[in-house]
Amino acid sequence: MKGLEKFILDKMSRYRMPGLSIAIVRDGEVIYARGFGFRDLAISAPATPKTSYCVGSVTKAFTATAIMQLVEKGLLSLDDPVSKYVGVIKDPEVRIHHLLTHTSGIPVLGYAEALIDTYYGFRKDMLLPIAKSDDVLAYMIGYEDYPRMRPGERWFYLNEGYVILGKIIEKVAGVSYEEYVKKSIASVIGMEKAYFTREEFEKDNDKATPYYIKDDTVTRAEPLFGISSDGGLFASPIDLVKFAYALANRGSIGGAQILSKESVELMEKPHVKLPYESPTSKYYGYGLIIHDSFAGEYKLVGHSGSVYVYTAYMGYLPEKRVAVALASNSSGYPLSLIGAYALAIAAGVDESRLQFLKIDRVADRIEGLYTGYRESVVLRVRRAGDMLTLEDPYNRRTIASLVLDKVEESYARLYIATLYTRIPVEFFIERDRVVMIYERYLLVKKQ
Repeated sequence: MKGLEKFILDKMSRYRMPGLSIAIVRDGEVIYARGFGFRDLAISAPATPKTSYCVGSVTKAFTATAIMQLVEKGLLSLDDPVSKYVGVIKDPEVRIHHLLTHTSGIPVLGYAEALIDTYYGFRKDMLLPIAKSDDVLAYMIGYEDYPRMRPGERWFYLNEGYVILGKIIEKVAGVSYEEYVKKSIASVIGMEKAYFTREEFEKDNDKATPYYIKDDTVTRAEPLFGISSDGGLFASPIDLVKFAYALANRGSIGGAQILSKESVELMEKPHVKLPYESPTSKYYGYGLIIHDSFAGEYKLVGHSGSVYVYTAYMGYLPEKRVAVALASNSSGYPLSLIGAYALAIAAGVDESRLQFLKIDRVADRIEGLYTGYRESVVLRVRRAGDMLTLEDPYNRRTIASLVLDKVEESYARLYIATLYTRIPVEFFIERDRVVMIYERYLLVKKQ
């Protein structure tokens, strides 16, 4: 795992991520678990595999699992109209299936985005008073007057839809969503910590303090509570990987069964194609994201999560019976890529088949300051997460985003898209220098 550890530490350093925890299971056994950096900078407390983080939208996989459990018990149907359980959705054509797959036709209503932006002070023009799931339902009142599609027509990632699924679970099961997840999923598979409230967070002796970058400084933040079935779960990677492996193992771990094989496979079914493709995502199932040709041949299943000051990812390769879970107390480098790399190592996949690693290496090489003859022209290529931009450092302006077209170890071609044309930006990567050609300019990267 030395290559993985170097990769993780390099990304944490570059993106100033204070802490990260990871755990990997293969064939039911933990083969790797470690914490990197700090769970709390103020007291120099190290992160461990048992450190708790908010896992954000990874929670959706738990919500979908809970729904499938209720389906197995005959207490509801995936074809049930949502209006049967929750009054805010009046259209009888919107079914539980549509909420699970984000195909209800309702576009992003933005409660989670606005809540995070106002809570952390990024927006000063509003305050969103949402402290519980019922507040989200009140926020949705009147959405019918906003443009939307017919159910099943289009994929719109809808946090509000998973809030509603949580309310359906409560109505059918007769207990709170949080209690249901703890008793029917977490405790069954031996998760020691799985909670949603500030009170539980305060009692946790191995919890991660969240951070974000403010004014170019790593800044302590306060965790956000009030989000529930769409993204409010706190868990540790050593616990979360048990859930991921249970799904990889067709619903069971250590003799404990949370779902039937058939239900897991229905969750993993590529119900809808995403409007984009990434190294870890191509389709959406029920609370799970699927790529059907990871490393050219494997089915990769998982979900990522972010509440800005916490990020997380869980994923697994069903054919290989390997699973990973990781989380950080900040945002920065996509944890889904670290998780995918970890899964590849655990499954014995040749690294050369992971195209995103090559792209990552090349992006690191071409980032930097470029100068023309006698420094008459100066441009900067800047990397932020999975984005590259071309900037004028003296006028302090971004010229454009750079879109990848072709990448090899010694050559990369990107382009700038305008309304009327695509302008190529080429990079020739040599052992001791990098040359950029852009329009009329040939520039050399400063060492």
